[in-house]
Amino acid sequence: MTSIAYAWSALGGDPARLARLTTVAREGALPARLPVRRLARACVGACALAAAELAAHRAGLAEVPGVRVDDGAVATAFHSERLLRVDGRAPMLFAPLSRFWRTADGWVRTHANYPHHRARLLGALGLPADASAEEVAGRLAGRSALEAEEAVHGAGGLAVALRTPQEWRAHPQAAEVAARPLVEHARLDSAPARVLPPLDPAAAVLLPAAGLRVLDLTRVLAGPVATRTLALLGADVLRVDAPWLPELADQHADTGFGKRSATLDLTAGRDTFEELLRTADVVVTGYRPGALDRFGLAPRALAERRPGLVVAQVSAWGGYGPWGGRRGFDSLVQVATGIAATEGSAERPGALPAQALDHGTGYLLAAAVLRALTEQSYDGGSRLVRLALARTAHWLTDGTLSTAAEGAPYAGPDAWLAETDSPLGRLRHARPAVSFTGGPAAWARPPVPWGSDPAEWR
Repeated sequence: MTSIAYAWSALGGDPARLARLTTVAREGALPARLPVRRLARACVGACALAAAELAAHRAGLAEVPGVRVDDGAVATAFHSERLLRVDGRAPMLFAPLSRFWRTADGWVRTHANYPHHRARLLGALGLPADASAEEVAGRLAGRSALEAEEAVHGAGGLAVALRTPQEWRAHPQAAEVAARPLVEHARLDSAPARVLPPLDPAAAVLLPAAGLRVLDLTRVLAGPVATRTLALLGADVLRVDAPWLPELADQHADTGFGKRSATLDLTAGRDTFEELLRTADVVVTGYRPGALDRFGLAPRALAERRPGLVVAQVSAWGGYGPWGGRRGFDSLVQVATGIAATEGSAERPGALPAQALDHGTGYLLAAAVLRALTEQSYDGGSRLVRLALARTAHWLTDGTLSTAAEGAPYAGPDAWLAETDSPLGRLRHARPAVSFTGGPAAWARPPVPWGSDPAEWR
């Protein structure tokens, strides 16, 4: 089974649809020891096919539009946050305390891009708020990697010990992850079939998600990639953040295309949220599993209040097993699952050429939403779809993705970059990688400043 066929099967897609998909391979795109290019191509290809399928269904087309997946476009999109320029300025990707550190017996990686994560890391190490990287290095050098991991986790921070693939396979969380499908599906109720307004087959652009409302409760990076993709396809996407948790500005610019951005206190503004939910079609969450349940945002609780809803969830480790409630990011999942050891050397851990777990899982999450909408249109039911970065990592490392090189050489990202004026400044950015005949070639609107929109539907 090809990688795209595997992803499409995991989404519950009809294998006959695969005949509508063609690929353009480019050797040298996303170079790595692990088969990152194959995984990236599969995730984007499955998403594009799901979009084309829904477009055909809504437009009454006899045949699904053709889908073309180009490794160049995919590689550029997977580097979108690195390639972004705001008025010519390169983005900040990792803060000084987000990096690998030597420990007494190996390595640990920390994530401290957000101020509250930095504060928790320093608190766990008994350091003041203005501590330097040299002071952090000194504290970590005197501890074992696992001791550091547990101490920082216990303080609510983010640190993960470097593990080899063999060490990860022996971990109980790895067994839990491997036992789950790549894409988890559940039917939450017996709501009637969704009636989607038809699309005009003669329209200049087919937007399969047109008219659908998506509540975006996600952060960093997989969830925002998924909702950015749904916005590309015509959905009205409203990202909602807590007023006291601002997003990193460059990251918000990169993933904010096509969306609006609002802030809302889910306690004080509960009535406002319920009004948004009342006419929402999709809710996407990307917080730590269980973190939003106290606000009534567990999947079944949402479906009870809004029958027919599609609930999409993404997390780092999965909502199960001993690490089910832990925070995590792509860089940390790479470290835990043996990817950093595989991509590194005897002297130092390495990393994938892109945040491929984030981007790949994001496209799969968007694809799962699109497929759920298609299935609802004839089979009804509120739907839950769930993905985890660790499960995507398992796919990348389980040996089923071929590493064979083929295609013309990759000449770099320039052919897949565009420039757009926005309220944030002049943006250089990656073009959409999701493409099908008659589909959109660009987002309808540029990103807006964080929290600059009202918490209401258009």
